[in-house]
Amino acid sequence: MPNTQELKDLTTQVRRDILRMVHKVNSGHPGGSLGCAEFFVALYQDIMDRKEDFEMDGIGEDLFFLSNGHISPVYYSVLARSGFFPVDELNTFRLINSRLQGHPTTHDHLPGVRIASGSLGQGMSVALGAAQTKKLNNDSHLVYSLHGDGELQEGQNWEAIMYAAGNNVDNIISTIDLNGQQIDGSTDDVLPMGNIKAKFEAFGWTVVEINEGNNIEAILKGMAEAKSKTGQGKPVCVLLKTVMGNGVDFMMHTHAWHGKAPNDDQLAEGLRQNPETLGDY
Repeated sequence: MPNTQELKDLTTQVRRDILRMVHKVNSGHPGGSLGCAEFFVALYQDIMDRKEDFEMDGIGEDLFFLSNGHISPVYYSVLARSGFFPVDELNTFRLINSRLQGHPTTHDHLPGVRIASGSLGQGMSVALGAAQTKKLNNDSHLVYSLHGDGELQEGQNWEAIMYAAGNNVDNIISTIDLNGQQIDGSTDDVLPMGNIKAKFEAFGWTVVEINEGNNIEAILKGMAEAKSKTGQGKPVCVLLKTVMGNGVDFMMHTHAWHGKAPNDDQLAEGLRQNPETLGDY
């Protein structure tokens, strides 16, 4: 298990990967990817109980489902850096015939990816199906999922959220990336969602808040708390408060970099702010 500094070093390298991938093809979603870098690193390097070799059936290990699939750059980087496929394959991001498409797909059998995602609002339903399957198979492992806060504006989420509590699906931890931004502006400007914590609790979920969602130590502590609350008859929601574009000062706190690639000068500045730690691909 890596120590905290190793996790931080990996996070810095993941940020470099994100910037370089999106810049190369002048396409992709750096903002949310940068904001979730710490979460993905902590999840795959410390939190989840996962097998060394990827098996699609997921039996006997924790599972993860990415619902907001547009943040694929951080997903691919962490999967590669965690040994699921060669790091140099990141060079193929969004290219024709690449396994690393803009939104994760399954037809090319990329290790680590269990569902095609990016049609927002659907990931919760899939994750719940996997969680119930584990219960039916007497598999005590957990299912983790990640969702955008703007994604909660999709109605299918709330059907699934209601279903989870109504069926006591207590082996799932669904994390909401609360960065307050979406493609067209702030979530409050596009469609205010009010008190998300109160909503989840009203729907019968246990809620854990991580107020420093870009702090490795806070993530590890908060996710350990969330895990301790599983198996008690209620699904668990983690509200992860992050900063969109975290780690690159001119990308932070704005929706402008939701789906915009940096130019050459911006790439250089972003990389300067995140010095190489483990080696670029």
